[in-house]
Amino acid sequence: MFVADNAKPVPLDDESHKVKMAVKLRTEYGSVLHMPTLKENMREKGGPATGDPYGHKQYSGNEGEELEYVITGTHPYPPGPGVALTADTKIQRMPSESAAQSLAVSLPASQSRLDANRTAAGVGEIYRHAGISERSQPPGMSVAMMEAGGTKTSALVPKKAPTMPKPQWHPPWKLYRVISGHLGWVRCIAVEPGNQWFVTGSADRTIKIWDLASGKLKLSLTGHISTVRGVIVSARSPYLFSCGEDKQVKCWDLEYNKVIRHYHGHLSAVYGLDLHPTIDVLVTCSRDSTARIWDVRTKASVHTLSGHTNAVATVKCQAAEPQVVTGSHDTTIRLWDLVAGKTRVTLTNHKKSVRAVILHPRHYTFASGSPDNIKQWKFPDGNFIQNLSGHNAIINTLTVNSDGVLVSGADNGTMHLWDWRTGYNFQRVHAAVQPGSLDSESGIFACVFDQSESRLLTAEADKTIKVYKEDDTATEETHPISWKPEIIKRKRF
Repeated sequence: MFVADNAKPVPLDDESHKVKMAVKLRTEYGSVLHMPTLKENMREKGGPATGDPYGHKQYSGNEGEELEYVITGTHPYPPGPGVALTADTKIQRMPSESAAQSLAVSLPASQSRLDANRTAAGVGEIYRHAGISERSQPPGMSVAMMEAGGTKTSALVPKKAPTMPKPQWHPPWKLYRVISGHLGWVRCIAVEPGNQWFVTGSADRTIKIWDLASGKLKLSLTGHISTVRGVIVSARSPYLFSCGEDKQVKCWDLEYNKVIRHYHGHLSAVYGLDLHPTIDVLVTCSRDSTARIWDVRTKASVHTLSGHTNAVATVKCQAAEPQVVTGSHDTTIRLWDLVAGKTRVTLTNHKKSVRAVILHPRHYTFASGSPDNIKQWKFPDGNFIQNLSGHNAIINTLTVNSDGVLVSGADNGTMHLWDWRTGYNFQRVHAAVQPGSLDSESGIFACVFDQSESRLLTAEADKTIKVYKEDDTATEETHPISWKPEIIKRKRF
């Protein structure tokens, strides 16, 4: 107890260690000790004398013998049931030459043939004798030693390493304009197809149209009696569609700046809307847990898409099947059959409300945003691609451009920019609120790229619209990708 080197390990007693190992060998490996040991294994380990420091007997059933294999055909068998097996009736199948060769490859070769045919040492053997580890092989490749017919060949077998591919470089985006004019939260935003102006809807119950180049206000439209939650401009006709928490869906004629149609049917606040790209159909989603398909001209409700068990927060349309995609506060995403008005697929991977869904403009894929993760999916069956983790906030909006820049905007005012293909987060932005606002009024409700994809517009809780553009001065040298080809563990759900 009083020695100075009390932390030093007790010296090992050889005799007691031998006894311990003998007992362990007998108890743990007693069932296989009687099995024969191949000579080449013993030779690699240095034989019984050098390979066993404890003096145990090596059990070898084939001492002094070489292992030879004779490939024969099947046992004799009769040609059919009820036929006696005689010398005349017996059938015996012999293996084909290719089958015999493939069998020979799988069998270990005898030592004498190996010694006779060996002309050079294998790669692994040279490394072992030199005391060098076999690390100089290319990563992701392994040397597989094949002993076939007495010859030793080294075949390079590629192993799939789950490493993240190198992301494409994207220039960072910078804030260059803040547009104010609304008297409430700016809840939605849309750019018109001609790229001359954009439209916003707000909690002040107005819809405002702004000049895209100068940011000047062109027009204010009043008519909603509660927060405007969705706006979209038609590419097929001079119409603007809007929806709001007053359960109303309106169609505005932009030649007269007046409401020309109302779409009645939703039983609660309407949270979002989208236009079909090829047919005159409008899709809206609501807090009443349904999405509705409307005929733009006749105002008729073509389908009521029922199935969600909570408010439907977002809806998107496309020309290909499935033509309608919805995300809901019941944590599910549904892909709909537009003709039948029924669910094709329900995706239940998210654990929290899905407030945002965005379709890629070029690829047959889409992304969904939730506080737990942003997930990417493949059409038409909603096969999971990957998670984009790191934006730990309530994600209100997603948008993506043709260059593969995905933008996620959150309730706390943060905006993350991602490389679509690899899921690499290349920029994080948290713009300051406009003077006079509280810090708590930092939130992004909607974001959209303009038609040229050179401007990014965000609708925010500080009652402003912020406009971002790519930093022209940035290069890959000044803003390098801080990326390492590390092995990634992707959560499947």
